[in-house]
Amino acid sequence: MRTPPAIGKTLRFPAGWLGPVILLFIVMPVWGGPDMQLKSPAFPDGGRIPQIYTMPGAGGQNRSLPLIWSGAPSGTRSFALSMVDPHPVARNWVHWLVINLPPEIAALPEGASGRAMPAGAVELHNSWGRPGYGGPQPPPGTGDHPYVITLYALSVPALDLKPAATLAEFERALAGKVLGQARITGYYGR
Repeated sequence: MRTPPAIGKTLRFPAGWLGPVILLFIVMPVWGGPDMQLKSPAFPDGGRIPQIYTMPGAGGQNRSLPLIWSGAPSGTRSFALSMVDPHPVARNWVHWLVINLPPEIAALPEGASGRAMPAGAVELHNSWGRPGYGGPQPPPGTGDHPYVITLYALSVPALDLKPAATLAEFERALAGKVLGQARITGYYGR
């Protein structure tokens, strides 16, 4: 059995061990840690999005999805939200972009888009060119499309973006401000 080093002796660690530890502490806040979670009462992560939340052209009512989140990192001053279809046919079709969600809220009720958004929240244009939520409407025969919903906890109280900001502009505005994020994916096809 080894005895602990005597007081006053220098402890020696293998070369190169500190870099990965420092990197872990730098990257962890970007991942959001294990505590930040995003859920929808409408479907489980990886499940099928119910038809009511799709566009009328897909047989739905275009009601925005209900979302609930928890575990935001300390220092969160606002949230931003995206819903994007990265399917090869859709090519990052934007279904919903929201900025300036207040830090004290932890949910969006079903159908909130355009009607019951929190004070200060701003809904940007979707890929149909309209503000707010635009539900799934994948082309028939293209299989199930993934709809990736991401919530970002931000270190700033507001983002300054024009209503017609692109997904790339939204992502650039987030750069250096994300304290944590959580993501769920729902699927829909016809």
